Amino acid sequence: MSLPGIRAVVTPLPKRLDSLTSLRFFAAFAVFTTHFTGSGGKTGLGRAPLIFPYAQFGGNGVSLFFVLSGFLMIWVFKPNEHPGAFYWRRVGRIWPAHLVALLLGTYAYYTAAHLAISWPSLISSAFLVQTWSPNVTPALPGNEVTWTLSVELLFYALFPLLARIAVRLRTRWLGSVTAGGLVGMWAVDWFATTHYSPAHAAWVMRHPVVYLPEFLLGMTVALAVKRGWRLPLHPSVPVVLLAAYVYCYYEGQVLLPAGAAAQLDYLVRPVVAVLAALIILAFVQREVRGLRGVLNAKLMVQLGLWSYCFYLLHHSISRLAIYQWGRMPDNNGTLFALIGMAMVVIVLAWALYSAVEEPAEKWWRRHTPQRWLRQGPPGGRTVALPPPRRSETEPREPVANTS
Repeated sequence: MSLPGIRAVVTPLPKRLDSLTSLRFFAAFAVFTTHFTGSGGKTGLGRAPLIFPYAQFGGNGVSLFFVLSGFLMIWVFKPNEHPGAFYWRRVGRIWPAHLVALLLGTYAYYTAAHLAISWPSLISSAFLVQTWSPNVTPALPGNEVTWTLSVELLFYALFPLLARIAVRLRTRWLGSVTAGGLVGMWAVDWFATTHYSPAHAAWVMRHPVVYLPEFLLGMTVALAVKRGWRLPLHPSVPVVLLAAYVYCYYEGQVLLPAGAAAQLDYLVRPVVAVLAALIILAFVQREVRGLRGVLNAKLMVQLGLWSYCFYLLHHSISRLAIYQWGRMPDNNGTLFALIGMAMVVIVLAWALYSAVEEPAEKWWRRHTPQRWLRQGPPGGRTVALPPPRRSETEPREPVANTS
């Protein structure tokens, strides 16, 4: 069986995918620029005409992270692994840094803002279930940006089952299901926007179930690559396409009739998801061929490793800076403040990664319950395996880094 425009090859697959680790930082930085600029350029620290309004599109980096999650999880999927071991690793990967950052977020969004705390809503954010209820207060309680982790939590819960189904399906069937899901995203966005209040529609489009097609898209692309499919595609092509799409999106908002401009909004999530999948595919294919580039540089990989902590901290830091100094003038000099704040957040992210995320994850993995570390070999006997340690040669499964 063949797919149009795609050729099948068989090459050894690397476990380490440095370029994908580095991509996480670019997505997180895009989200940072969105929050720095603010909604409509009227909130945040300041608006730089050189990058406004395009910087506001960075919030759609959520699609890259959701697609990337699906890709990397299936890339390192172990069919014989006990689901409990998978869930255990997810807890150790997410919660330690999240809970520490939540303390800063609570101070930034409540104490420093002189707002009363809705404890049920704050607790829901601590357990990352806040996106399931439309009645939390405010709409993004706790550390605001962690709504995406709440979405990822559904992916993690379903992955052991989804993976076992996906690996048994033909690539063509997976592609068809994924395409149907992306069309469904567009339809849901259209329906919610035209039938619900803005607040209710926003909640619907943040609901974890709505983002499942993006996660499935990442799984589908990863399985296609593992099965030998290759698409001749230089990384610059999808990157340029993404840049062109962002430009056309904002130009279309001004030039197109209202109905057509609205369709641009309804389509933005599935379109960005497809472009993100192409970017991931292009860089992975380079690594499969043994090629290296700027995303394989040690500094870029380190920034990618720190990107989760960068994401958790950046909006709280921006909010506190606004309280302290207010908004800056809307001129291109604001870019220097953007770069300076990014450097501050990077240093804090490194500290949180080094002091909390990495050591806590290693400790958590060492204490995986032994009953989840037993696998049945072909002979039927059960053997106990040592607690798994995250190898430097294996890619880390990412968490969503956007808001």
